[in-house]
Order: sequence, then structure tokens, then C-alpha cells
Amino acid sequence: MKLYKTESGILLEKEDLFYRLHETDWDLVVNRDDLYGWLEIQAENLIYLTFTDDIPFPEILAPIGSQEVWASGVTYFRSRTARMEESEKAGGGSFYDRVYDAERPELFFKSTASRVVGNHGTVRIRKDSTWDVPEPELTLFASSSGTLVGYTIGNDMSSRSIEGENPLYLPQAKSYTGSAALGPCLYIPNDPLSGDTIIDLSIVRKGEEVFHGEVTLSQMKRTPDELLGYLFRELAFPTGCYLMTGTGIIPPSDFTLEKDDIVHISIEPIGTLTNVVA
Repeated sequence: MKLYKTESGILLEKEDLFYRLHETDWDLVVNRDDLYGWLEIQAENLIYLTFTDDIPFPEILAPIGSQEVWASGVTYFRSRTARMEESEKAGGGSFYDRVYDAERPELFFKSTASRVVGNHGTVRIRKDSTWDVPEPELTLFASSSGTLVGYTIGNDMSSRSIEGENPLYLPQAKSYTGSAALGPCLYIPNDPLSGDTIIDLSIVRKGEEVFHGEVTLSQMKRTPDELLGYLFRELAFPTGCYLMTGTGIIPPSDFTLEKDDIVHISIEPIGTLTNVVA
């Protein structure tokens, strides 16, 4: 099942049919350990909607209420290698190698809800950065108890030139206005996503694809439960929390995003998150 946040309320998609929930408070709806079962009951008591030219599908917003967005780093081998490459001149390469092999994962704050853009929203590259990439990431949603109840797609925009100068510059490289996108929905399955689930990244410039890459979840070193366990160890999230799980798709070192590039990130069965770069 999928939940879509719109200006007119919350839509539930189940088996290709859409329903409008009576409850309009996103935080109250999603912060349930039994979210899947609760939505099944809701669908039984709702009438499905039909969208036409006269009744168009409403505009979809980012699937977030008051939640914070956190992120994980160096969870794929490719990410470890890229981070070592970008920080080699600054002497920080060994830090990323040690994080990849360490028991404790790298976790960092990414964004407040107010800075998150949704599907077809505009993401940004920093004006003081010279090397910028999108990082396509499976993003977990956990309830306030730390229970994994759903997934969405995350675009973790990153300024590699800034992070490469010094690992301590990570917050500036990762957290700025327009650096985080989520969408198009919150996917709530009955069972966890399998390891053969594919994350697909396509970057289009002036109508032509200039980069394409894909990776499976099986290549992620850390498990979702492991990452959430550390995140919730000493932090409370009253309405739940989103956690980006890191990227295994890194464009080559001679590639950087440009204004008006279009970034498509697809994870089936969640859907596709599309963003324009400014």
C-alpha cells in the first residue's frame, strides 16, 4: 500500500485503487507500529475515488509531516571507495575506510521537514561548491518506537568538493536549503523489501541521459534494523523519523551536476522520484 500527502488530504493506494482517508493529520496517520493493518481496515470502510479530466489527481507533496530526516553514510563499498577518493588530498581517506568496517555506522542529521522537497520539486547545488552529485537512497520510515513501518525514495544532494576538503565539513556538504528530496509516496508493505530490489538513477541534461547507474539492496553492508537501532539508541522522535540508508551509485569524479539537470530515482515497487536541479 502507498500513502500520498496532498494539499486536500491523504490518499491511500491499494491494489491500484485510491481512497481518501478521513484522518488528515499526516503525523497521526503514519506514527503507528501497525500501520499496514490499520490501513487495511481503513480501506474496507472507504469508497474508492475515480479521477477524470474534471476531477484531476491532486498535486502530490513530500510524504512528510513534522518528522526529521537523518542519513547514513558509507553503507555500500562503492560509497566507501568514492569517499576515500574525494578526501585523499586532504588526508581523510582512512576515516571512511574505518567507518565502513566499524561496528558503529555513520549517522548524521540531514534535514528538517520544512527543507524537504517532494516529487518534481527543485533541489539545489551549493553556490560555493564545484563538485555536486545526487545520492539515490532507499529511505526508511520508523515510528516513534523505532519500528520500521514503511519506505520512500530519498535524494541526498551532496557537495563532494566541500566534504572532500575535510570530513568535518560534512554538515555543510550535506545540509542546506534544497539538499533533500523525498517521494513520491510512503510505501507500506506487509513484508520487508528483498535484497534484489533495485535502486536506479538516471540524470538527464538537455534531453539526453548523461549518467545512469543501478545497485541492489543486497550490496548494502548495514541492515535497516541495525541502522535504526543506532539512530534510536539515544534519540527520541515523537512522530517518527526518516532515515536515508546511503548510496551505492556514485557518478565518476569528472561528473558534476549542472543547473536544469533532471534527476530520476526509481525503486520498484515504491515508484520514481524526479527532481530538477537549480
